[in-house]
Amino acid sequence: MILKTIKLYNFRVFSGVHEVNLEPKTTSNAPNHRPIVLFGGLNGSGKTSILSAIRLGLYGRNSLGVTTTNDEYTAYLESLIHQGNSTSDSKDSASVELQFEYNHNGEKHNYTVIRSWKKGQQDNIQLFHGDSLKEELSNEQSQGFLNELIPIGVADLFFFDGEKIAELAEDESGVILRTAVQRLLGLDLVAKLQSDLSILLKRSDIQKMPENVKKQITKLEEQQRNHEQQAELLENKVTTCRTSIISIKQQLAQTEQLLSQNGGEWARSRQDEQKKVDELLIEKTYLEKIIRLELDSFLPLSLAPKTLSQLMEKLENESRLKTQIAFKSELETYIHKVSLELKNNINNSSTVMTSLNNVAKNYKQNINESELVFDISDRELANLQFQINDASLDSKNRFLESRDRLKEIEYELEKAGTNIARAPDKERLDEQLKVISILNQTLTHTLLERKELIHETKREYREAASSAKKIQHLHNKYRDDDIASESIQNAINAGNLLSEFSERLKLSRITLLQEAFIDSYKKLARKEDLRLHAEIDPVTFDVSLIDDQERKINRKSLSAGEKQIYAIAILEALAKASGHKLPVIIDTPLGRLDSKHRDKLIKYYFPNASHQVVILSTDTEVDQEYLDWMSDSISHAYEIQFDQTNRSSTLKSGYFWKNDIAEVI
Repeated sequence: MILKTIKLYNFRVFSGVHEVNLEPKTTSNAPNHRPIVLFGGLNGSGKTSILSAIRLGLYGRNSLGVTTTNDEYTAYLESLIHQGNSTSDSKDSASVELQFEYNHNGEKHNYTVIRSWKKGQQDNIQLFHGDSLKEELSNEQSQGFLNELIPIGVADLFFFDGEKIAELAEDESGVILRTAVQRLLGLDLVAKLQSDLSILLKRSDIQKMPENVKKQITKLEEQQRNHEQQAELLENKVTTCRTSIISIKQQLAQTEQLLSQNGGEWARSRQDEQKKVDELLIEKTYLEKIIRLELDSFLPLSLAPKTLSQLMEKLENESRLKTQIAFKSELETYIHKVSLELKNNINNSSTVMTSLNNVAKNYKQNINESELVFDISDRELANLQFQINDASLDSKNRFLESRDRLKEIEYELEKAGTNIARAPDKERLDEQLKVISILNQTLTHTLLERKELIHETKREYREAASSAKKIQHLHNKYRDDDIASESIQNAINAGNLLSEFSERLKLSRITLLQEAFIDSYKKLARKEDLRLHAEIDPVTFDVSLIDDQERKINRKSLSAGEKQIYAIAILEALAKASGHKLPVIIDTPLGRLDSKHRDKLIKYYFPNASHQVVILSTDTEVDQEYLDWMSDSISHAYEIQFDQTNRSSTLKSGYFWKNDIAEVI
């Protein structure tokens, strides 16, 4: 299939008529195949409108999902009608015209589909084969024909945007991948056939049942349908919640980044810093009090250690002198008593007394009472010894410890003051802080809502399964041992055969899918030397990456960019396994990738993704360097320019800084 042209009329940001050539060109300057058609535009200019228009042109209401109601689709169509300030023929209608070439059984066929609508009305489809309008087809028949040509389940693998990639990358339930694989392998059709055969068998059984049992089964079938329909609606709401959660997280990350750029990190820490300052000031006051107490106490005694040492030596000498003086007094008394005793009992006592007096005289001569200056008591001396030798040292240690801590506090206060000074005033950041608060509240509410919806969905499925089990029980109870007819037997055999076919088909294609995925992942991943292989669960269809040590790599541990590469590899593998040759259309594919992952995508994915690749990019995604890298693969390029005055976009040849399309080629 080749998309040749798309014509937009009053579609979203495009006022009036805009026709774009999408077919890759081959020129004399570019004889080799150049598959890429590049669209460049700033955010909000209308890039996504191109992808939306192609999907709408081909699939109509199904482009929004199978559960979209008529009223919802009508409202959606009305929202697509351009409402800018520019003048146009009509602001109440719009249309999308898509011309494409389709190869069927080796023959090329040209088709044109025109989908037009007016405000408040459903769309109308005109389908041309060549130049001939297929008037015999109604709207529903035309849509059915388009669905047969390009099934929407397969087209989802070729027409996608950054949001689709992000949704698949973050999907931990495996629902998105499982649905894609089932559609790819045609298992959804097999399941529908099995369901139809089951209905046929049940109808056959019902004919043999009593009327009251038939009514009971009818009631149970209605209950089962209601529960299944309610479960499907809840599943869609769960998917919507999941998409909302991803979007809210992205908005939250962007707002937090903006807050950080405006000094938000300092602002967030300002309160903590102020609290820290308050605590430090309290500690500073306490330490200053301790230092003053030490100054009033024994600390001064530690300031003159030499002088105090001399003083203590003097005092200790005086203490010894006082002991000697006391002993002298006692000695004199004692000699007097001895003298009296000798006189009374010994006749010749003068010689003995002379000896004693000489000894006492010599002892007295060595005592100099004039050296006694301070004359303090022993108790006072002991108190001074304690104060100078013990208390003053302890006081000095406490003083030094408090002084050192006080220095640290002064440094921390200075640093905290600098941090507080860096923080902008809270008023400057109130808007971002308010947005972050609202987004966090919304995220919490949405997460709780999703959890509740999942719980309700499981309950509805359990109720539906319970009704189905009761119905089956009644069928088994009233089913005859002999099959009523050959057609019933054939239906049973066909059902068994479809089950076996479904299992064999899954197993045969899973190997191909695994190989295609790992080839694509290794080609796009940043770690080329990592030896990996993939395993796909045949029940859940979830893809697991296995390293060379046979260890499963946890997808949650992958970065956002690695998850996106993982998702793109899955899409490429599914596209290859589908067997369809369709164009690949990618809207803003590089948003969450780092530079190395972007390099890989630019070099190895875009030029080889398909025979026709339409890329919708901003100037920061495909920049000048990447444009040069892809120049050999680019057929032509367009720039989408948005005019703020009339709120409308226009297309011109070229790409941002390259106005001449020849330069791109």
